[in-house]
Amino acid sequence: MDRLRLTLEATIANSRWLLAPILLGLILTLAGLFYNFVLKLFDFFARAPVADPSEIIVGSLKLVDVALTANLIVIVICSSYENFQAPIDVQRRPAWPTGLANVGFSGLKQRLLASIVAIAAVNVLEWFLDIEHNADSTKLGWLIAIMLGFALTMLLLALAERVGHIEPPKQ
Repeated sequence: MDRLRLTLEATIANSRWLLAPILLGLILTLAGLFYNFVLKLFDFFARAPVADPSEIIVGSLKLVDVALTANLIVIVICSSYENFQAPIDVQRRPAWPTGLANVGFSGLKQRLLASIVAIAAVNVLEWFLDIEHNADSTKLGWLIAIMLGFALTMLLLALAERVGHIEPPKQ
């Protein structure tokens, strides 16, 4: 029975390596986002000389949206690798950003939700600034509701985290 338990534990521990191809896929996704960003950047500069200010703002927001999505993917890749594959020794890798190492589950939740809220906010702002082309007020309402839902979730998680770390009074 003990041998069966040890085999099961080893299988469970080694199953984390199934995550490695998924992380590689996310790296390829990041390359795809980079390609998309470059295309949007060229399009932005091609249209900028004849664009009115609101079109420039919306174009800028689209670039920011891609950048925020790329940041989200990097956070997931780095924290997943560190949490499930191997710890990252920042001492041996001085070029490694310290904000991407030693991210616990709580910090990861906060960063992910903050990125998602920022992406949603950028999308809402894009719609709002381009309202004359996108006159669908129902969709704008849903975008705002979703963004507020994510923001509320982030706030509740932060409060739960704070309440969970409050030490009881000493007697």
